[in-house]
Amino acid sequence: MRDSDHTLDSRLAHPRRWPSATRGFTLIESMVALAVAGVLSSIAYPSVEAQVQRARRSDALVALLQAQLAEERHRANNAGYGSLADLGLRDTSPAGHYRLQAAPNGSGGYELVAGALAAQARDARCRYLRLSLVDGSLVYASGSDATTANDAQANRACWSR
Repeated sequence: MRDSDHTLDSRLAHPRRWPSATRGFTLIESMVALAVAGVLSSIAYPSVEAQVQRARRSDALVALLQAQLAEERHRANNAGYGSLADLGLRDTSPAGHYRLQAAPNGSGGYELVAGALAAQARDARCRYLRLSLVDGSLVYASGSDATTANDAQANRACWSR
């Protein structure tokens, strides 16, 4: 047997052990870290989703306020308020999170309604936003359905910028 064979056999029989500082993580340690990350993300997700919905709600606010300006501009040049087609506006908000409707109402004013689409429809409390001109006063309303029957506090939350 040659010397080189002897050293090779001894290396295979007794593999060199790595220092404990460079061994890495065990499976249990990795699973614990994964479980902690899962718990933290499940706690944080609803808060993040609520902030995303609130940010998307600003898309409806912008669309409604632009439609309000267009209604007033139309009224200045015509005998009454108009529909979205009369105003030359699209039926969706700029980012596409809301569908818009505009119509004159019986009190000589108008109603603008923004209804949530797709993922934004999960914003149950503020799914619909309504801006109405009734007897010369602007009325801001919101709700989970087209009746927009939220109370005053919920309306403030939905319409806050």
